[in-house]
Amino acid sequence: MGSKGFFSKLKDGLDKTRKNITERIDDIINYYTEIDDDFFEELEEVLITADVGVETTMEIIEYIKAKVKKEKIGNPDKIRGLLKQKIEDILNKNQDAFDIESPCVFLVVGVNGVGKTTTIGKLASRYKADGKKVLIAAGDTFRAAAAEQLEIWGERAQVPVVRHDEGSDPGAVVFDAVQSSKSRNVDLLICDTAGRLHNKKNLMNELEKINRILDREFPEAQKEVLLVLDATTGQNAISQAKMFKEVVGISGIILTKLDGTAKGGVVVAIKSELGVPIRFIGVGEQVEDLQIFDSHSFVDALFE
Repeated sequence: MGSKGFFSKLKDGLDKTRKNITERIDDIINYYTEIDDDFFEELEEVLITADVGVETTMEIIEYIKAKVKKEKIGNPDKIRGLLKQKIEDILNKNQDAFDIESPCVFLVVGVNGVGKTTTIGKLASRYKADGKKVLIAAGDTFRAAAAEQLEIWGERAQVPVVRHDEGSDPGAVVFDAVQSSKSRNVDLLICDTAGRLHNKKNLMNELEKINRILDREFPEAQKEVLLVLDATTGQNAISQAKMFKEVVGISGIILTKLDGTAKGGVVVAIKSELGVPIRFIGVGEQVEDLQIFDSHSFVDALFE
C-alpha cells in the first residue's frame, strides 16, 4: 500500500475530529470580519470541546494572540495557518524516529478495554511482515480471553506465543519468553501485561516486577514501554497516562480508536501534557490501520 493509501486512511480515520475541530474553526473564521475577544473565546471553546485540554488550549491561544499582535494580523483567515503550525510544533516536540534494533522488547501496558491485545496482534503482524522474528508473551494471565486472543493473532501472523495457565505468575511467563527469545534469536519480543485497575497497587507492583525481570534477564535488549490509550476516553486517557508514567516510565504511547471519536484533539493534549513520544495511532480495524505516528501527516489530515 502506497503512502496515498496510508494518508487517505488517516484522513478517513480523523473524519469525526476534523468535522468537530477544523470545520467549526472555519465557520468561526468565516463569521468574523475582525479578530477580537469574542473570536478568541469561540476558538478556545472549539479546542476545549475537542479535548485539546484547558492547559494546552491556553498555550495555543496565547501563542496566536502574541502572533496577531506582533505581526498586526487583522484578517481571521490567517488564523488557520497559525493554528496548524502551533499544533504541529506541539506534536513535534520529543518526537524522534521510531527505529528498533534487534533484540528489542516491547512491554505493552494499559488498562483493560483500551484495545491492548488487538494492538499487540497488529504490532506482531506488522513487524513480522517487515521480516522480523517476533515472539509474543501472554503476560495478562488474569483475563482468560487475553491469551486466547493473542494465540489467534499469533496463528494469523505465524508468530509463536508463550503462555501459561490462567492465573499463573505473569513474571514467569515473561521470564520463559525471554529465554525462548534468546534461544530462537528473536528480533522483537512483545509482552502483554494485565490491565485490571481495581487494585492499582497490585497492578503496579506486577508491572515493576516484570520490568525488573526484563532488565535482569535481557539487559542487551532495547526496551520500549508502550502505553496503549483509547482516544475515545478523552481526558481520562491523560490521567491513566500520568499514573503509568509514574510507575513504569513510559517510552512511547499508542493511541487506539481515533476513528471512533470526534475528540481526537486529545492527541495534542497527551503530547503537550506528557511530553512522551506518540509511536502509533489506530485509525481503523485492519492491521495496516495501526499507523506509525507522523505529526506532519496527522496535522495535514486534520486540516485538509
